[in-house]
Amino acid sequence: MFIKLYVIALPVFFAIDMFWLGVVSKNFYRAQIGSLLKTDVNWVAAITFYLLFIVGLVVFVITPAVEKGSWMYAVMFGALFGLVCYATYDLTNLAVAKDWPLLITIVDMIWGAVLAASVSTVTYFITSAISSK
Repeated sequence: MFIKLYVIALPVFFAIDMFWLGVVSKNFYRAQIGSLLKTDVNWVAAITFYLLFIVGLVVFVITPAVEKGSWMYAVMFGALFGLVCYATYDLTNLAVAKDWPLLITIVDMIWGAVLAASVSTVTYFITSAISSK
């Protein structure tokens, strides 16, 4: 079941996060932390984070939600998982990085919760629809 859920969650995650990064918040991050951003993205690090984040979602949120038959579990625990993961990064930066903006920390933690809840819930419903056929 892990592979099936992972294969469903992966494109869902990328679609939602790329819309956020490429359309909704594109100028926001540049305005807030542009001086801290690299011009050459470390794609290995970025992709590794994404792949591991989705592993966590599948193991800790989506699989239990499917097993319980509860989309609400996917929403609530997806949001909690995303909040905790993004808080780890953002609060650490706020604690140790010079000039790290509080606004970025708040927005990014909220985004982590919304992203993980959305991916978990959409994956839950796609899985439910496929399984009912």
